[in-house]
Amino acid sequence: MQSVLDRLRTDSAYAANVAAWRVLPAREATTADFPTDLDPRLVEALRSRGITRLFSHQRQALDLLAEGRNVVVVTPPASGKSLCYNLPVFDSILKDPERRARALYVFPTKALSQDQLSELWALDRAVAGGIRTHTYDGDTPPAARRALRESGDIIVTNPYMLHTGILPNHSKWVNLFQGLRWVVIDELHTYPGVFGSHVANVIRRLKRVAAHYGASPRFIACSATIANPVELASRLCEEPFASVTESGAPQGEKHVILYNPPLENRELGIRRNTLEEVRRVAELMLPANVPCIFFSRSRTSVEILVKYLKDFCLEHGIDPERVAGYRGGYLPELRRDIERRLRAGELLAVAATNALELGVDIGSLEGCVIAGYPGSVASTWQQAGRAGRRSGMSAAIVVGRSGATDQYLMRHPEHLLDRPAEHAVIDADNLVIRTNHLKCAAFEIPFRVGENFGATGETAMILDYFEREAKILHRVDDRYFWADRAYPAEGVSLNAADIDNFVVVDVEKRTVLAEVDRPSAMTLIHEGAIHGHQGEQYLIEKLDYAGRRAHARKVNPEYYTEAMTETEVRPIRVESTLERTGFALHYGEVTTRTTASVYKKIRFYTGENVGAGEIHLPAEEMDTTAFWIALTPELASEVRLLDGNRSGGLVGLARALGQIVPLFVRCDPSDVRTTCEIRSSHFERPVVTLYDNLPGGVGLAERTYELWPEVLGAVREQVERCACRRGCPSCVGPPGEVGPSGKEVALELLRTLAAGA
Repeated sequence: MQSVLDRLRTDSAYAANVAAWRVLPAREATTADFPTDLDPRLVEALRSRGITRLFSHQRQALDLLAEGRNVVVVTPPASGKSLCYNLPVFDSILKDPERRARALYVFPTKALSQDQLSELWALDRAVAGGIRTHTYDGDTPPAARRALRESGDIIVTNPYMLHTGILPNHSKWVNLFQGLRWVVIDELHTYPGVFGSHVANVIRRLKRVAAHYGASPRFIACSATIANPVELASRLCEEPFASVTESGAPQGEKHVILYNPPLENRELGIRRNTLEEVRRVAELMLPANVPCIFFSRSRTSVEILVKYLKDFCLEHGIDPERVAGYRGGYLPELRRDIERRLRAGELLAVAATNALELGVDIGSLEGCVIAGYPGSVASTWQQAGRAGRRSGMSAAIVVGRSGATDQYLMRHPEHLLDRPAEHAVIDADNLVIRTNHLKCAAFEIPFRVGENFGATGETAMILDYFEREAKILHRVDDRYFWADRAYPAEGVSLNAADIDNFVVVDVEKRTVLAEVDRPSAMTLIHEGAIHGHQGEQYLIEKLDYAGRRAHARKVNPEYYTEAMTETEVRPIRVESTLERTGFALHYGEVTTRTTASVYKKIRFYTGENVGAGEIHLPAEEMDTTAFWIALTPELASEVRLLDGNRSGGLVGLARALGQIVPLFVRCDPSDVRTTCEIRSSHFERPVVTLYDNLPGGVGLAERTYELWPEVLGAVREQVERCACRRGCPSCVGPPGEVGPSGKEVALELLRTLAAGA
């Protein structure tokens, strides 16, 4: 790694692009003795694995748990968080003479479940405890499911299976719920927003079923760095938590570098393509035999990177099989094999989406290259932490994109390097979410009159509605019984990714290559699309939309494909308004309709557009929330918005707003979208719309509405300070998209809006 850092410092072709360089010094371990009451078999097992003392945070967690507290542990990757829950769980099972103690482990992904299962089995072999542990998910064979229900000591599952498989069938899991001592929730930071709000209601149902069987489990949560771990854990589980935040694990020296691709066209503000620049950085690491991970935001970009890396290896005598991709959609067997090869040190490089951002054990990597800002401070540090374990030098390099968000960070590195991680927010009492899970809870166990589900007092009203109007409950004396044929959990999706997937089939080998969620089908597996898979390319010859099946044939094209989408946003209700001189701000509800009608063919390496095709697929519709900036006719006339090509200024304003807002509401850039209309049919004036790109909305548009003076000030600064003359990707967009006057008009509008603060 040292040779790579030296080149980045001294070679002008690289050094001129370094926007910031931060060195995090190495840190020695802080350790503590084992608790005196820890089962001797566990102590001996740890010593046999070379662990003679605990890290200080591990001992602190054990001491808090010994006091009867619920605990949330927030320490860096590879700091040994799993021992914080495995030791107390094993200790309680080993010390239970009747072996009735049970534990439930909840992980957000199957990959994490499998990874932790290996660790649990290894620990059990070391203690010879005969502790029965297995995963319970969609891949678990029927025979194993029966054995787990009857005699499993530790059940490893995910929120989806808990929601649809375990809780509705709790009568088959009597042994688990009667002996439930512990609930472990790992990767707590992955439960914000709508998904976390659903999971919080699943936990409510879990606690309710456990109480029915006389159990009151304690909770252990672990997380990457977030600003409010205790608050999030408490809201998710509705229990008080103590926190452990000071890591005692050692850490090698880490270099964190912000790297801005050079300008290729200063007039247009166009920088060198991010993936091309990532490839140039990779060309330093691979010949130096530096094990590294490359993070990119989309499945398509991951596959492009895999191709580029394999091509480079072939040209320079490096085995291309030492390069792999890792992303959602790969089949479980392939993901497990890649994880195994990473742990074994067989892979030199892996290109991945944030699917590898979580705590799967991926062995010892020295380099991490992030293609574009991941969308949050927490995600950036989590990805950076995948390289550099407990010793040795490592580096994390964030390669910027031309967009305003990344360019703002390149000019303000302190926003990324010095600001705390984001707050994670959930709303477990969201009426729609809570009502849906109350149905599930009523199916599981009848409600008693006066029983609450959640902190608010609306349970009785909802139960009465279900009985009198919906006719799905039947009241007998003081209890409400389920009275419908429906299985309610099947109709409640925790998020869009857990149902309704397409499969991609290799028509020559007649095997399944991958899975794709339904909303992504229109852009990734339409007929004519090039589907990348481990650096190889497949042409989608036919898409059976109703049958949820894409037929693919291996090809060797010179291009990849990129679908173009259009979204129509229609207001439903305005909930709040702020009138200002020249404009008004609104917040409310909208419905969106997204279609993909054409796709481009883009040549590898050059980015040249070499063709196009049509897409014929159904639209995707969504209800969500939005923030509007509505200009008065007088302001539109003052800036001559309707003259000539000046309407592009409204497009530029929308684009700049959409790229800066994620930095303030602390979300992934893909979580918000912007559109504009020169004359809105609803407001009858020029309007810029920013909406939550998530079903039902998660408060991003509302937060923008609340923070609008600060947000618009930053947007104005970004556009004013950009060195381009007529627009570029770093501010309002290139002149070809916003017109020759686009930047000028956008600035006039921004100055008026800022003055209205």
